[in-house]
Amino acid sequence: MSIGCSCGFIALLQFFFFTRCLQVDKTRALPAFSDSSSLRAEMSAATTNLPWVEKYRPQKLDDLIAHEDIISTIGRFIKEDKLPHLLFYGPPGTGKTSTILACAQQIYSPKEFTSKVLELNASDDRGIGIVRGEILSFASTKTIFNSGFKLIVLDEADAMTNDAQNALRRVIEKFTENARFCLICNYLSKIIPALQSRCTRFRFGPLTAAQMSPRIDHVITQERLTVTADGKKALMDLAQGDMRKALNILQSTSMAFDEVNETNVYLCVGHPLKEDISDIVSTLLNEDFEYSYNHINKLKVGKGLALQDVLTQVHLYVHRLELPDKVKMYLIDKMAEIEYRLAAGTSEKIQLSSLISAFQVARQLTT
Repeated sequence: MSIGCSCGFIALLQFFFFTRCLQVDKTRALPAFSDSSSLRAEMSAATTNLPWVEKYRPQKLDDLIAHEDIISTIGRFIKEDKLPHLLFYGPPGTGKTSTILACAQQIYSPKEFTSKVLELNASDDRGIGIVRGEILSFASTKTIFNSGFKLIVLDEADAMTNDAQNALRRVIEKFTENARFCLICNYLSKIIPALQSRCTRFRFGPLTAAQMSPRIDHVITQERLTVTADGKKALMDLAQGDMRKALNILQSTSMAFDEVNETNVYLCVGHPLKEDISDIVSTLLNEDFEYSYNHINKLKVGKGLALQDVLTQVHLYVHRLELPDKVKMYLIDKMAEIEYRLAAGTSEKIQLSSLISAFQVARQLTT
């Protein structure tokens, strides 16, 4: 009996000690959450730390800046509840992923989003296992108390193997009533015809400067940046219709320099400056082989320039030169060969020698 009483007394002491600890912990924790302004500050800081690509990603279809025909067509699909399987293709940074995520946010409430939308990057796991596993499991199950279809977004679907794409074809056929698929890719030719025929295809072309300009201006205003006109033009020239690339360059340049101008943009991304290209072309046209090689190689190494970037700018420069057509055609043909060899991973020094040789021969053709 005495043993039972002592056990009960010990248990009572443990309970009392535990409750006191909880009270102390709650008292210590209260200041962190009682101040709503500090909580809002933490949430604001989390938003501020986001990359601008995510921070300014469109949340609604109306926020998208281009491809009006595509957006209006998809908006009609959603309004009439007739959304088919979709296939978005085109170069990167043109709004493919943003469009389908904006669609998903328009179709589903915030509470439904996590249970009814599956977003996968197919390049992470390209094999048949991802189709038979996560995709099949998600597509085959229905959510309780929720009607309507699920949405499965497969980004970079062109990285999937042919076996995985064939397995996906069967899943799409079998679970169309329960799920809709959106395949996103850069190269349509890498998607098997059987998948293409089961989807409504939309091509997202590169954005024009006129389409990119308002969104860049919006980011500049929101972030209170100092951007010159030539800096903004340099951003859009380097982006080549890729909005993601433009925002990334803008963010990195604004963090590295107080002012976003043309020179600072080029320095930030390691792109050759206009005066560097003028110097290189002048050397190629007027100097002998040995001097040209040493001078251009020294400039390239000193400023950390990639021969691919130099070649691209020299090509544009050649188009503006007043040269006979046969000389221009010869130079462009040779530069195309050099670009191909660079893409294959050959030595930059050898290809620089080849570029200088092409200009040496071109000079002889003009005499």
